[in-house]
Amino acid sequence: MRIGIFTDTYPPFINGVSTSIKMLENALRKKGHKVFIVTVNPDNMSYQFEDNGRIIRIPGIPVGIYDYRLTTFYPIKAVNYIKEWNLDIIHTHTEFGIGTFARVIGKQFDIPVVHTYHTMYEDYVHYITKGYFDKSSKKIVEYLTKFYCDKTIEELIVPTKKTYDLFKEKYKYDRNVHIVPTGIEIERFYKEKINIDKLNQKRKELNLNKNDIIVLFVGRIASEKSIDFLIDNHVSLLKKHKNCKLLIVGDGPDLEEYKNLAKKHKIEDSVIFTGKVPWNEVPLYYNLADIFVTASHTETQGLTVIEAMAASLPVVALNDESFRNTVIDSLTGYLFNNKKEYVNRMLELLGDKTKREKMGKQARINSETYSSKYFAERILDVYRMALKGRPLKKDKSFISRLKNTIKRGFHGK
Repeated sequence: MRIGIFTDTYPPFINGVSTSIKMLENALRKKGHKVFIVTVNPDNMSYQFEDNGRIIRIPGIPVGIYDYRLTTFYPIKAVNYIKEWNLDIIHTHTEFGIGTFARVIGKQFDIPVVHTYHTMYEDYVHYITKGYFDKSSKKIVEYLTKFYCDKTIEELIVPTKKTYDLFKEKYKYDRNVHIVPTGIEIERFYKEKINIDKLNQKRKELNLNKNDIIVLFVGRIASEKSIDFLIDNHVSLLKKHKNCKLLIVGDGPDLEEYKNLAKKHKIEDSVIFTGKVPWNEVPLYYNLADIFVTASHTETQGLTVIEAMAASLPVVALNDESFRNTVIDSLTGYLFNNKKEYVNRMLELLGDKTKREKMGKQARINSETYSSKYFAERILDVYRMALKGRPLKKDKSFISRLKNTIKRGFHGK
């Protein structure tokens, strides 16, 4: 199968969507499929071609939300390259910019489009409106989401039932919605895969002692992740466990605000902010930790939770639908509803190393269900539904080489 993945975010950009796309690309290629990528050039306003022309980076302009860039709806220079790919299927991971371009390409060359809906946009409206016209803006977001996910695609994929319910119950979406939990390359996070020397060096860089108990958060440093909840309640944890450190990995618009919050509580020595870290170093941070925590209420799935589980960490997460199918309460970690429950569960784990290790071991086992292998198989099933019996296309470059070989044979060359 010749698969075109169209996305606004792709490595070296680091976030959950980018990581899942790279994982899917690798898994599909391992299964023998041809995978092509259309994405944004994060560095400058020029076209960039990589991996022997299988990756096209299109120039885009910053939109003011993290490092995202928006491309034109029809970058002509890219069209001829994409035409030569002779795609069977297009898989989009964004509704706008490159997502719109993908839909135009699909229409122009009669290629079915499958879309994965990753982001609950209504939770991010405030970044654009700054608090003004939020209600009307959310209605616009709803309209645009329904349009892009209904009128322009063959099949829709969502990662959780929470997102499924958004489309079926709120948006009244009457077409197929496939719940396919996003997979990850869980092997990257296994303890036995980690270089001990690098791990010790990272521990030294962060000023961590061997007796410290490390509580970890990984993600965007932004208000919707409720990092203030973790910092506020860390004060209570320190009263009984002075060697408890809160390690916050990631970057975002509220980084300085949260640093100031830690200073306000006078716990800045026990709250460590790493800022942005390289993608290939992320597994090191998981393997420095003893417990993974999140109070975020805007996730569609929460890939960092799965990464933590693969690293054999017990997870303490908000009792949100995004996490309920991943974190099994009292088995792989705990789900909490409020401050009191969070503090009590954390104190329980902080004071019981045996329980942390037991839960972490079970978390590792459960993470297997989110492996890239199973994820790719389920995605391929959706592709086959979208193709609806269409014959797969042949590799044009192979045909051209074959014709030239035959031609040379006829002429005795």
